[in-house]
Amino acid sequence: MSLHYVALGDSTTVGVGDPMKGSTTDLAGAGARPGEGWRGWASLLADSLGSSHRVTFTNLATSGATAPVVAAEQLPSTGTGPIDLASLIVGVNDTMRSGFDAAQIRECLLCCAEQLTARGALLLTVRFHDHGHVFGLPSWLRGPLWQRIEQVNAVYDELSSRYGGIRIDLAACPEVYRREYWSVDRLHPGERGHRHLARAFADALALQGLPIATPPALDCAVHTPSQWADAVWMLREGVPWLARRANDLTPWAARLALSQLRPPPAGVRITSS
Repeated sequence: MSLHYVALGDSTTVGVGDPMKGSTTDLAGAGARPGEGWRGWASLLADSLGSSHRVTFTNLATSGATAPVVAAEQLPSTGTGPIDLASLIVGVNDTMRSGFDAAQIRECLLCCAEQLTARGALLLTVRFHDHGHVFGLPSWLRGPLWQRIEQVNAVYDELSSRYGGIRIDLAACPEVYRREYWSVDRLHPGERGHRHLARAFADALALQGLPIATPPALDCAVHTPSQWADAVWMLREGVPWLARRANDLTPWAARLALSQLRPPPAGVRITSS
């Protein structure tokens, strides 16, 4: 049996955080294209599918991609022929932009889902976890970010309801909140995280009747980053990254936090249910 699998998305689907054996690529080189230093969950899943099927795998994901980028650039690159499997995982980058637009994200993801499923694709999606909790953001920034992530999750809820497919609820996976799941930046899965995600999709596909002789292995050779590595990365990469993101997210988060702290206007009654 032959399978055509296309992967759309951002740096997680590129494979950032899971360097290929012998690669010197680090997280500072997150702009690398698939196959140029990164492996990742999608490639692991494709390899596993190859144990039982003739697989054609095309990874169109790009680092930094947002939902509009996936719809405008990646989707047209899938061609026009039949597709058996299509992973569509994007939206976190959108939540960290000053121009966050939940309606636009919904429009783009629905467009992708409609076109992919019309060509026969079984959709592979996720429901995102609380990234701010994993990264250790202060509560005043973490809360607003989580609100945006939940708006993106609501779109994936709608996609799942309309088009079916397989959806992995990351927030329901205990390992997602363990340090060893993540690479040194805590934003991208490490090798263990990528392997767990690939395995989750493979197990779900097997339950739907797709035979997979060799599921993705969970064992990995990479150790959890040490506290020293965490500290060094934070100084070299994390602080500059936070500074860049602060220009987008912080003003909005600060305004929201202040609005919640202000007393209600005179004459307004606050009731609780």
